[in-house]
Amino acid sequence: MGSSAADALAERLFGASLGAYEVLTVNLGDRLGLYRALAETGPATSAEVAETTGTHERYAREWLEQQAVAGILDVDDAGAQPHERRYRIPAGHEDVLLDSDSLSYLVPLTRFATSFASALPAVEEAFRTGGGVDWSAYGKDGLEAQEGANRPVFKQLLGSEWLPAIPDVHERLQADPPAKVADVACGAGWSSIAIARAYPKVSVDGYDVDEPSVELAAANTAAEGMSERVRFHLRDAGDPELSGRYDLVTVFEAIHDMPRPVEVLRAMRSLAGEEGTVLVMDEKVADAFIAPGDEVERLMYTYSVLCCLPVGMSEQPSAATGTVMRTDTLRRYAQDAGFADVEVLPIEHDVFRFYRLS
Repeated sequence: MGSSAADALAERLFGASLGAYEVLTVNLGDRLGLYRALAETGPATSAEVAETTGTHERYAREWLEQQAVAGILDVDDAGAQPHERRYRIPAGHEDVLLDSDSLSYLVPLTRFATSFASALPAVEEAFRTGGGVDWSAYGKDGLEAQEGANRPVFKQLLGSEWLPAIPDVHERLQADPPAKVADVACGAGWSSIAIARAYPKVSVDGYDVDEPSVELAAANTAAEGMSERVRFHLRDAGDPELSGRYDLVTVFEAIHDMPRPVEVLRAMRSLAGEEGTVLVMDEKVADAFIAPGDEVERLMYTYSVLCCLPVGMSEQPSAATGTVMRTDTLRRYAQDAGFADVEVLPIEHDVFRFYRLS
C-alpha cells in the first residue's frame, strides 16, 4: 500500500516538475520573440530564427528542439541534419501562445510561474515571521501576468455577456443621463476599458493605489483610444469627496487580496450612494473546504500560498483572506460594511463568481 502510494505521488510530482520546467521555456520563448518570429516567417531553421530575433543560433536551436520534443512546435523532418530542420507553430497553437485577446491565451500563466519563483524567498521569510510580501516583490512579471490574464476575459466577456446578464444594470448603462462607473482596484485597466467600449455613453473612473498599475492602465487606455471616457486615479476610493457619484461600482478579482476588505466594501457602498449598484467579481471557489479538491481549487490554493495571502498580509491589521474567499466570507464582509444582502448572480464561468451587494 505504502509503496504504491509513494509511486503515485512521485509520478505526480515528476509530471508537475516537468510541466513547470516546460512553462519556463514557454516564457523564455515569448520573452525572446521566438514564437512571434515563427508566426511571421513560417517554417524556419534555427539560423533563421536566430537572425530574426537577434539571438545566438546554438541557443535558438536547443530551444527549438526542446519545444518540438515537448510537442509545442512541429518539426518538418526530425531526421534532417540539426541545422536543416525547419520548425513551425502547429495550427491552433498560436491562439494559446500569441493571441493576447484570445480566451485560450495562456502565456500569462507562465509569467505567474516566474513571478512566484522570484518572490519565493520573501514568501518563505513571511511564513517564518508572520509578515507579508508587498505586491512590488512580484516584479514586472507579476504585473504583466495579471494584466495578460485579465485582458482577454474582460475584452471578450465583460461587456458582451456578463453585464448584459444583469438586466437593470445593462439598461442603466445604455440610458440617459449617461451613467458613471467607478472601477475599484482597476489594475491595468482592462475592465474599465471593456465597460466603456461596450457602453458608449458611460464614463469610467478607475481607482488603484499601485502606481505602476495606474501608469499601465493609462497607457492601455491611450492605446485603445478610450482616454476621453476612461480616466485612472492613483487614489484611495474611500475619499468622502467621491460619495454618491456613481451608478455602478465594480471590483474585479481583488477583494480577496485586500488587507482590509470591509473598509473597501464600505467605501464602495459610499461611492454608489442610495441608487447605485455594487458588483463584485472574485474567484469561484468551493462553498466549503474539501480535500482533495478539483483543479480550480488546487489552482486557487497555489495562488493563495505563493502570492495572494502574503500580499494581503503586507499591511496590518489584515483580514488575511487569501485567494480562497468563499461566499460566506464575502457575505460576512459585506454585512460588516453595511450591506443588507449579497446576491450570487446567475453568471456562468469556470473560474469567476459574481456578487451583487445591496
